Amino acid sequence: MDGFLNLNKPAGFTSHDCVAKVRRLLKTKRVGHAGTLDPAATGVLPIAFGKATRLLQYLPSDKAYRATIQLGVVTTTDDLAGEVLEKHPVSATINLEIVAAALQQFQGEIQQIPPNYSAIQVQGKRLYDLARSGVEIKAQSRLVKIYKIEILDWRSGDFPQLDVAIACGSGTYIRAIARDLGHVLKTGGTLAKLLRTSSSGFDLTHSLTLEMLEAQIQAGTFQAIPAEFPLTHLPTINLPESEAKRWCQGQRIAIETSTNLPSGSILRVLDDNRQFLGIGQLTPSESGYILKAQMVFANLAEKPSGDAMK
Repeated sequence: MDGFLNLNKPAGFTSHDCVAKVRRLLKTKRVGHAGTLDPAATGVLPIAFGKATRLLQYLPSDKAYRATIQLGVVTTTDDLAGEVLEKHPVSATINLEIVAAALQQFQGEIQQIPPNYSAIQVQGKRLYDLARSGVEIKAQSRLVKIYKIEILDWRSGDFPQLDVAIACGSGTYIRAIARDLGHVLKTGGTLAKLLRTSSSGFDLTHSLTLEMLEAQIQAGTFQAIPAEFPLTHLPTINLPESEAKRWCQGQRIAIETSTNLPSGSILRVLDDNRQFLGIGQLTPSESGYILKAQMVFANLAEKPSGDAMK
């Protein structure tokens, strides 16, 4: 079985826990995921199995979340799962208008310091492992893209909560936005709840819980999402039958100079029947371009010929 699963990750599970569970349910060893979710977070966790695990690196990187930010609280992990470092009632002068104005500086391309408790590697070790062992190493600031932040709800009080919808690029930490918003407002802030509504071409509406997945497997109705489903963001090139077979055998294919794709492009390769063959890359040559295989998904050599089928 080769393809994808759009999993709705439950709270309390790590992304690795989900992979292990899916591996047992599908009875297959080759399982991987895209876009790690914190244990307390829920929502879309794309999972690949079989040959599709080799396609994870080519998935689109954009993600979307619904998050609840709590003001007046600072924790070690920048969410409510961590130890509380500070907790002070928020001044009544902090209102939705002030919060909305402060949120503006978190849109666009911004510099962000990841939380100390994160999976980023420093000196060959995960930050959360270093933090748990008492080693204080702060991650380097990095550029992330926040496409949009929309306020959904505001609940005032001593420890007000703000619900937001966030669309962002890869590598963005929503916990860091909660922390930094609290810093800007001088109230302290932490992430109270996080739901990922879309990731890497998959959305929450069409996701399956682990319970739904297990029920479908037992009923024999589970169907993997086709491997090419999340790859529609890539430009496509079609190969005629003879060239398609050669490409699947690892041979390089000459491409006319009239192609409007730039050199170095990563492409979704199809045959004349729109069958997904794999991922290729264009490289320059003396007469035009060469299409090289990056990942061959189909095995046309195993397909019976037309004569053999008669």
